[in-house]
Parts: sequence; structure tokens; C-alpha cells
Amino acid sequence: MASFSLASLAVAIAVDGAYASEQVSEFKLANGLTVVVIPDHRAPVVTQMIWYKVGGADEPPGVSGIAHFLEHLMFKGTDKIPSGQFSKIVAKNGGEDNAFTNHDVTAYFQRVAKDRLPLVMSMEADRMVNLRLTEEDVATERDVILEERRSRVDNDPGSILQEQMMAALYENHPYGIPIIGWEHEIKALNREDALSYYKRFYAPNNAVLIVAGDVEPDGVKTLAEENFGKIKPNASLNGRVRPQEPEHFAPVKVTLEDPRAGRTTVQRFYLVPSYASAAPGEAEALDLLMRVAASGSISKLYKRLVIEDKTAASAGGWYSDSGLDSGRLGFYAIAAEKVSAEALEKAIDGVIENLRENGVTQAELDRARASYIAEFVYTSDSQSRMARQYGWRLATGMSVEDVEDWPERLKKVTVEDIRNVARKYLIDKNSVTGYLLPSPEITSSIGEKPAHAPGKGKS
Repeated sequence: MASFSLASLAVAIAVDGAYASEQVSEFKLANGLTVVVIPDHRAPVVTQMIWYKVGGADEPPGVSGIAHFLEHLMFKGTDKIPSGQFSKIVAKNGGEDNAFTNHDVTAYFQRVAKDRLPLVMSMEADRMVNLRLTEEDVATERDVILEERRSRVDNDPGSILQEQMMAALYENHPYGIPIIGWEHEIKALNREDALSYYKRFYAPNNAVLIVAGDVEPDGVKTLAEENFGKIKPNASLNGRVRPQEPEHFAPVKVTLEDPRAGRTTVQRFYLVPSYASAAPGEAEALDLLMRVAASGSISKLYKRLVIEDKTAASAGGWYSDSGLDSGRLGFYAIAAEKVSAEALEKAIDGVIENLRENGVTQAELDRARASYIAEFVYTSDSQSRMARQYGWRLATGMSVEDVEDWPERLKKVTVEDIRNVARKYLIDKNSVTGYLLPSPEITSSIGEKPAHAPGKGKS
């Protein structure tokens, strides 16, 4: 499913003080469950999200995809809820629900009328500890996920390329393993794998409960105690232990030729810190750097490649900032007619070199900050987005204060800060470049490393 940028947060500074920081309450139950309450009394609606501090990067070796597989299986049944009825019960009560898996988190959510919160909270607490799986449940859902991989990954050359680029970018860290899993390992996932993973990671002391909407903290605390408070913590949890990424010494290039590709596309990924792992001020500077460099039609990349040089039909970029251990910067361009991948890469290199040498202007920085402030208003109007923003950050080791202090930290970023992070992180040895080329014949390579097509999971 999707990754969310802190750059879109509305927290604490929405117009007319709609979400003043003192209104957001946080408390912890005796069993370790963290609970955050975000009151919003504009409509009698509530969004509940339970965030588990576990994702694809926490899987044991050889069982890639088990985090995402378990997410699917959590909609089966318990002794109280018949198999396959969880979402139907939510829908019959006028609500909607879903879930998603990332490398670092797994989250489940429901949006319901406020008087249905006790029901969905009791259901969520029930499946935290009482999941029941049959062999038929597992076999059926495994086939569903294999088909999901085929449709979203194997049939999409862009996704195949991205999977290969991620595998090259992360030589040792499990971020290089697709969230959906490698096909041969998905085929081998079984009931024991799912239940072992479930019993190891699904516990109140490894979770964050977010309730946003027409509620008050005292009422949510009472409900949380009644439903989650009786669940025992997992005493064997000892934090996340993951292989870390070594120093990189050379850039890598990935080339995928595929007859299903449209125009030639060039992508560039860089290893950078995330908000959770960055030194003070660096993530904010990277955020604003990418806003100026590659966000929208007024960005440096778009103006240079599309408008001025006409080497690209489209161009842009992003900062993937939400990882627990690291983040990524990404640039991409789709070639104009008769423009080669090499020429397109050279054009991208020119923009990146300019960023390293000259950074951004004060006017560009001021405009980027102003656009963020405009986004605050829109985000604060969305109950579910507020729940996601707080939940994601707390589940990756940050705090309510980190979330709410973000606007002030953003205001402190200078043009010098942006130039410094550009020079520090936009370096060749920490990069992977990907070519997607239309071709009558499928071939692929990763520099001197063998490619493993097809690929790319979507959580």
C-alpha cells in the first residue's frame, strides 16, 4: 500500500487551531499498549487504527512475504468471529476497514460511527490474540497473494525494475527484500510460519492504538482498558534486530528491457537517512531539497528536462522518509521521443550536480515552506490522515512531540542546510540508476550482478 511523507503533516498548526497540540492525548496501558487520542468533534465519526511495530524487514530469513501474508490472514476468524466475517461485520455496521503492510509497520483500521467504536475495538482486541487459521484458510490466501504478485509485479515492468533497484540499493539490509515476498518463498509459506510470526510480534507491548474522531480521551481510555487491558504482554520481545547496511563503494546500474515497456524511463535512487534515523535537521533539509528539486511542474528537474531541454516528457522525484533505519531519495524521467536513456541520465545528472554545487535559492526555499503550510489545512481536515501520521511515526520510534514539533523544525532549515545535505547524500557511490527500455526481447542486468526478474512487491 503506500508510504506517507511527514512533509504533508497538518499537525498542531491547522487553521483556527483545529488540532492544537494540547488536544492530542497519549497514555500507555499496564501491558505496554500505547494509545493516542485525536479528538475531532465535527462529525459523529471515529477512525481506529492499530499499528504493530513489525513489517517486512523483520521477517526471518527464507520466509519473505510472511508479514504481508499474515495481514491477509488476520481477516479470517477467531472463536468469536467466523472466518471471513470481520470486514462483513464492519460493513453491516455502516463502516469500512482495511489494512496495509510496510517494511517497518503493519496497520489495521476501521472508520465507523462513534457508537460503533466499542464494537470494532472489541473485534480488534480479539484478533490480536485469538486468531484461528485452518489449512484451507492458508492455502486459499496464499493463492490470492501469488495472484497479487503476478498482477502487480510480474505484469508490470516498472515494478520489476524497482524491485531490482531496491535489491541493489540495499546490499545487506532487508529493505532490499520485497514486502510482498519473492515468489518461490511465498509458495512455501504455511500455517506454522504465519502463527509463529503472529505469536512473536502481535502483542499489546508491540503496538500503538490511534483513535481519531468524535471521542474524548477518558472515554477511549476506558474502552481500551476494557478491551486491550486484559491482554498479556509478550515478555520475549526485545526490540528489532536487523542486519545493517555496510558502506557502499560504487554506484550500481540496473537495466531492464521489456516489450511491455512504453517509453524509455530512467530512475535514480540514493540512500539517505529517514526522519527516524537522521541527525537533527537533516531530514527536514532533505524534505525541502526534494520539494524544490523534483516536486511538480515548477521543480528544477521538470523545468530543466521537460520545459527547457525537452529531453523528457515527464520528470519528478520524492523523498521516502518514513523508514525506521533509513530513507531514499528518488528521481525519475520519462524520455521524450527519440531521446536515449544515456542522454536522459546525463540530463538528470546535470540537475543533481547543480544541486550539489549551488543548492537552492532563498526564494525557492521560502516557496517550498509556504506550500507545506497550505497543505496543513487540507491534511488537518482528514481524520484518517491524522491517524496515519501519528501512528506511522510512533510505530517507527518517534514521539507525539516529534510529530508536533515538525513545523518549527522545518522553519529553521536554511539554504546552507539544504546545500550541505545535497553535497553529503547526492553522491554516486550511494546510488542505483535504473533503465527501463522498450524491447522486443526481455533481458535484464544489474551491473555485474545477475538480475532476478520479475519482481517488486506492493504492500
